[in-house]
Amino acid sequence: MSHILSVMGEMFPDAHCELNHRNPFELTIAVLLSAQCTDETVNKVTASLFQKYQTPADYLAVPIEELEQDIRRIGLFRNKAAHIQKLSQMLIDNYGGEVPQQHEELTKLPGVGRKTANVVVSNAFGVPAIAVDTHVERVSKRLGLAKADDSVLEVEKKLMKLVPREHWTDTHHRLIFFGRYHCKAQNPNCPVCPLLDVCKEGKQRMKPAVNRKAKPNPNK
Repeated sequence: MSHILSVMGEMFPDAHCELNHRNPFELTIAVLLSAQCTDETVNKVTASLFQKYQTPADYLAVPIEELEQDIRRIGLFRNKAAHIQKLSQMLIDNYGGEVPQQHEELTKLPGVGRKTANVVVSNAFGVPAIAVDTHVERVSKRLGLAKADDSVLEVEKKLMKLVPREHWTDTHHRLIFFGRYHCKAQNPNCPVCPLLDVCKEGKQRMKPAVNRKAKPNPNK
């Protein structure tokens, strides 16, 4: 694990949260919007969204249909608009309009699951956490850090055991960058991967290429 973390640290020393935000509330909204959607698309939408809406009260001041139109480029925009308004109301009613810093309180908010709460506590409040998104899950399973049939929660628990607590947040970001820019879902860069030596799946993927090279040409 220390070898994997060292290599990823060298590859992506500046790995960070790529969702644009200025405060914990904006980060919470951005992560909520990012479910089944790319960070790039979310950032395009929030560029204008965060100018128009800056507080929970702002989101409640417009009809749901108007908010839906403002985020219509996002997948599941109707559900997410409803979550945003319910979340905003709960923040006003129960938390003085502020995003709570406790993980268990965050997960009480509509549309905020364990992954979203982990992203918020680690990036907004500096609490070590490993949020398991599609990239973290894929890379962890390919590298054998988790089993292929492990649930997202099981992947998170295994990573928390393998990685020192003070490195949880950095590891989360580096796993995401590694998965997003190198170990991609469809075309992972196995031939040039510095972790191929410890990657069982990578070695399997490289076998066909090796076999093709080794196969004699019958026409010669």
